[in-house]
Amino acid sequence: MAESIITLEEMPNIGDVLATRLRAAGIETPQELKRYGACLAFEKALLSYPDACVNMLFALEGAIQNIRWHQLSSSTKKELRQFYEEVKPTT
Repeated sequence: MAESIITLEEMPNIGDVLATRLRAAGIETPQELKRYGACLAFEKALLSYPDACVNMLFALEGAIQNIRWHQLSSSTKKELRQFYEEVKPTT
């Protein structure tokens, strides 16, 4: 049950590295991640980690939905990819 999740690492798709990046961005708990949403959380993380890729965005959305990111719908992935293209740093 999602309510029993108390750490970021307990969420689907969130391992130690991504949890560290989220905490560096000021997102400490699953509840905060859900409140921010995947896009805003990604933007916050991007400030400290400009190398963040679209898969990180997918992972965040999957975590919020409590599913593996591979199970996101095609339309959700398309929307997230469009968002990523708008916010990713240019090289």
